[in-house]
Amino acid sequence: MEKTEITTREKLKTYFETGKYPTEGQFAELIDFLRLKEDILTNKELVDLSNHLAALDNGYILYSTSNIENEKFPIAVSSKEGESQTFTIGKTENKEQKRYFQGSAPYTVSTKEFMVDQLEGNKYYYLNTQIDDGHTTSRLFGNNLPPIPENFGLGTVENEKISVRVSNEDFDRKINNLHTRLTFVNKTEIFIEYALYGNYWSNKYISEDMVTDHYDLGDFLVCFYRADLSGTSKSIGCRIYDMDNDTLLMTASLIPGQKNINVSAGGVLSGVRNARIECDYES
Repeated sequence: MEKTEITTREKLKTYFETGKYPTEGQFAELIDFLRLKEDILTNKELVDLSNHLAALDNGYILYSTSNIENEKFPIAVSSKEGESQTFTIGKTENKEQKRYFQGSAPYTVSTKEFMVDQLEGNKYYYLNTQIDDGHTTSRLFGNNLPPIPENFGLGTVENEKISVRVSNEDFDRKINNLHTRLTFVNKTEIFIEYALYGNYWSNKYISEDMVTDHYDLGDFLVCFYRADLSGTSKSIGCRIYDMDNDTLLMTASLIPGQKNINVSAGGVLSGVRNARIECDYES
């Protein structure tokens, strides 16, 4: 039986050495060796490619939708090399989809313009994202609530993934925004961030003043902190005050010698419209 020689790059190059005249068959062999844009990967090639991407440790997006028809939700991702991708999230029949990122971490994730229908009655769109297995960003939008703005930051993926879920929710009444002003005062040299969570609403970690737009589904907010105290032997106390009557509402302690992640403020801000967070070293 005649042994078939494997086509390699080195073999193909020999057809075009100076003084040689490639045959029709050799040109055909070259063309068959190339992959054209319209070529469809086989199942085996797709599996091999997915395994290769996983081995490269690239970040990825997991997304799914519920009760969504023709709406489109583009999510923009850029890597530290400046590479940019857009993932357009549409109807997934509740099946989770996985797509890998170009480049390497950290990946900055934000929204682009959401092309959605005007909702009637008490229906709203709900966007929920989670970075790795940490903090979440949640918003209701559509109907009488403001749309998700273009370039709305969803956070930075430092390690592995972002999970995104978009659904169409039907409530028993109209939903309205509530606004609480948070003034953040950090009296230490340590970088400290806080995040607030309400019902169907949460923001990414920040280190500055903010005004919430949580909902009257429940007039409450919970607060969490994160800070790296690995290089200090001093503990830090973060206290929340009601600025309208200067009342101390709750205190959280950040532990020295370690990274503090998702440290609870130790209570609930209920019906507060004007609050101040003060972080300082504890004696």
